[in-house]
Amino acid sequence: MQSNVSRRSFFKGAGLAALGGLSAAALSGCGHGYAAEEPANPSAGDFGGPSWLGAPPVIEESAIAETIDTEVLVVGVGTGGIPAMISAAENGARVLGIDRQGSPHNVREDIGAIDSRLQQASFDEFPQFRIDKMEAMEEIVRYANGFVDYDLVKLWANESGAMVDWLTDIVERDGKMVMEFEGGVGNIDDPGRDKAFATGHSPQKTDAVAEDEEWGFAESILAYAAEQGAEVRWYTEFVKCETDEGGRVTGVIAREVEGERRYLRINASKGVILSTGGYGNNLEMMEDRQSWNQKIRIAAPGSGGNPTGSGIKAALWLGATMDPLGAACTFNRACVKPDQYAGDGVLGRWFWFGEQPFLKLNLKGERFCNESGPYDYMLHSTIMQPHQTYVDIWDANHAAQAEAMDEVGCCRLFPFDNGAKNNIPMVVVDGMIEKLIEDGYVQQADTMEELAEKLNLPVETTVASWKRYNEMAAAGRDEDYNKEKHRLMAIDTPPFYGVRTGAWFLATLDGVTIDTNMHPCDENGDPILGLYLTGNDSGGFFSVSYPNLMTGLACGRTMTFGRRAGMLAATGQA
Repeated sequence: MQSNVSRRSFFKGAGLAALGGLSAAALSGCGHGYAAEEPANPSAGDFGGPSWLGAPPVIEESAIAETIDTEVLVVGVGTGGIPAMISAAENGARVLGIDRQGSPHNVREDIGAIDSRLQQASFDEFPQFRIDKMEAMEEIVRYANGFVDYDLVKLWANESGAMVDWLTDIVERDGKMVMEFEGGVGNIDDPGRDKAFATGHSPQKTDAVAEDEEWGFAESILAYAAEQGAEVRWYTEFVKCETDEGGRVTGVIAREVEGERRYLRINASKGVILSTGGYGNNLEMMEDRQSWNQKIRIAAPGSGGNPTGSGIKAALWLGATMDPLGAACTFNRACVKPDQYAGDGVLGRWFWFGEQPFLKLNLKGERFCNESGPYDYMLHSTIMQPHQTYVDIWDANHAAQAEAMDEVGCCRLFPFDNGAKNNIPMVVVDGMIEKLIEDGYVQQADTMEELAEKLNLPVETTVASWKRYNEMAAAGRDEDYNKEKHRLMAIDTPPFYGVRTGAWFLATLDGVTIDTNMHPCDENGDPILGLYLTGNDSGGFFSVSYPNLMTGLACGRTMTFGRRAGMLAATGQA
């Protein structure tokens, strides 16, 4: 049975997607025994594939207002695109980047790698930071239930350390930034169900630019790209790829976002690299590929980016295939008011504190899972609960308890074990909580009974759940869901706090099938030459859950593969 999505199977017939109600399962059998002559419901396009794919747009020659020639074209100037531009330029190519926005948005700053210089320098003092590369690879495969290309995982494991060393030299070149290794693996004396790996690296400002709000990691690496001769054309949106008679990609059609909205032809003699950021804001595609994540999603302003699947669709139009399952990186960092539920279309607020593993109850006032572990494990458990919404509950001791919980990665609120800075300090988070109280999201009360009422929870059940939690904390053993002892702390000091919580949607993680040369592949596994994919346009690396206890894994994968794509395109090695 065909286990992925291809343009050929889309155009051949309706496939499972046209049978309705099958969501991601629809994408696992197209074109082999399930074809229908006509679409069976409105979610299918006129040619038989899902309507989110559509047909490639036809642009008349007379509409092309300008032709631009370059050697390597990078579409999407962001987390994967900027490293690709730098790498291509360093390898001697004439490089142009295009982006529909006017500046780099949402460039990620937690970078996952194995065996960087910074990591290796820490091993004598912190031997627990040493990573068994094979164990790490097996963990990625396990999180994905095997729906990965092991060779892509191995590629990241083998090349990510050198990539971080390369970035470290770039950001530290002018004294404005320093790369820090986020050394922390949690409490090694009381390990939990899920192992953490010290993979994170984060660029930090030095005193030279500490007060400059206009300068940061994105500006540093983009400036370096310009120093290497790479150019950027902003407010230019990607439309589709162009190919020669043999099927090799030769360039793209793009369109100006502003003014007369002119069409452009950009010829790229050495290759096109797509890094457009997945499809998280293509709601039709989201509903078809991963409707379960739409149920827990809360729209929180300021989440950055606006990926619509343009790069993925362009590769599929050329005959590429796609991962069999939808997947996403979701953080339990968004909240709604006490009379609201999570779900796509609900406008809520960012709630950074949500990842701390305090007491979490469903809307019946019942505890329902181990609150400690990968972010989306918590959220996937929520999908099984009423209205896919839960509540966080904490008390006046929350700052001291959060420090004792010894979290890792971007949710850590205190400096790491090796002294590296955390992303957001506890004092800032407390300010966020105060603002959420003022705006009616977080509720505060002197008794648990009062808090339950304010959160619209059943009072008797909520109080009973809270009392049992505190009893188990006193006994030092979670007999219900096996949370680690050091994260099982009594919530017994008023005032008490609570908020209804759901998912802050960071990014889609499923994408187009690629080989280790970053080429998209057709259903025979053959590469589409002249085209390279990185970031969330590319697939084969994640499925089902995101291994967030390997800090910065998605960003590290994207940057490692972006660097590789730039080198390969510029040199013509593959």
